[in-house]
Amino acid sequence: MIISASRRTDIPAFYADWFFNRLKEGFVVTQNPFNANQLSKVSLDSSVVDAIVFWTKDPRPMISRLDELDASGIAYYFQYTITPYGKDLEPHLPANKTPLIEAFHALSKKLGADRVIWRYDPILFSEKYTMDFHERAFRRCASLLSGSTKKCIISFLDMDYNNTKAIDKLGIRDGSTEEKNETASLFSRIAAEYDISVETCAEEIDLDKCGVKHGHCIDGDLIEQITGKRLMPKGKQKDKNQRLLCGCIASTDIGSYNTCLHGCTYCYANYSQGAIKGNREKHDPLSPLMVGTCNAKQLDFRKGQKSLFALDSLAFQESMVFPE
Repeated sequence: MIISASRRTDIPAFYADWFFNRLKEGFVVTQNPFNANQLSKVSLDSSVVDAIVFWTKDPRPMISRLDELDASGIAYYFQYTITPYGKDLEPHLPANKTPLIEAFHALSKKLGADRVIWRYDPILFSEKYTMDFHERAFRRCASLLSGSTKKCIISFLDMDYNNTKAIDKLGIRDGSTEEKNETASLFSRIAAEYDISVETCAEEIDLDKCGVKHGHCIDGDLIEQITGKRLMPKGKQKDKNQRLLCGCIASTDIGSYNTCLHGCTYCYANYSQGAIKGNREKHDPLSPLMVGTCNAKQLDFRKGQKSLFALDSLAFQESMVFPE
């Protein structure tokens, strides 16, 4: 089983204590976002969990505790978003990105460049955030992150999400096909100068001719690489619960919507400031649930939880010699 932590919120930034308490207890309770009464108990035991993918804009609260995660025996890597927007779009992130860049380097030094993936996501346009702006900002960030990452994931703003429509008043748009092609080509050329590849996340537009391929944020190949074990074919199938264009393999998300405190105007996962405030007040770092409490002893483990690895490791397969 692969754990996603989390597409719905920033666990490293705001819920690190809760996560490590859950890791110690060996399970977490998740709530169905479409049915609040449906709770599931999800194992965090290394015999079941093959890898954890963390999604964050600020991992600093978690970096000093990664030894605890290493001791669990569970493989993991980070999807780390660094974008150049100001307080108009990212009101609770540092306007000066230097602390986040430094945290990126610290994380990469500890884990290796393969396990810290830079996200420049979402890409959006306005009178302020022009093509020239993105070209300068992307080059600056790529130069600062050179050597600390090997891959950048990009995506363009998806205006179909209801909670992003509020940014219309800021004159924000997702960009024309021509602008997307030009941006992808620019980013691909710039990234190559710093030994960084560029891939897209859940994008319909084909950017292969720009040197940008469709990516897999929860990536079976990377999980095999960092664990040295081979996933069974079933474990590398596309996640049916994600968008049609998403290339991720199946995972179980342990986060909750309307709990992220970054306050990004373009956020897909937050759509009610009142709900965010109320959920934060209900958060208990000692609870099995991210929001609220429950009697976990009354819950059954979610069905189908098991390791997706084949019995043998990649290293063993590669070194095996058969007698003639």
